[in-house]
Amino acid sequence: MPSGKVFLISGVTDMRKSIDGLSLIVAETLELDPFSESWFIFCNRTRDKLKILFWDTNGFWLYYRRLEKGTFKWPRPSEDGAIHITKQQLSWLLSGLTLDHAKAHRPLYNLEV
Repeated sequence: MPSGKVFLISGVTDMRKSIDGLSLIVAETLELDPFSESWFIFCNRTRDKLKILFWDTNGFWLYYRRLEKGTFKWPRPSEDGAIHITKQQLSWLLSGLTLDHAKAHRPLYNLEV
């Protein structure tokens, strides 16, 4: 799981782009730092392919996932081009759920025994 923030790059991304093309989208279009600890997640038009780009110590990782059946529940595009999500929401998205999955348990705080 990511150690930094997780950003969904809203809209549609050409999956032919590799590390250089995707990092340019992050840097120039979104004005975010591709060398940060953040994960940047891109999706294709048919929502059955994802690419995850992130920097690790001295190089980029590029994960690619293709679904054989079904689609990812990709959110609608935002005006700023990126949507910050939690690690839990990333897990939901990769499992085929929506980002606001209503059946998830809410965290509990300040409990006593």
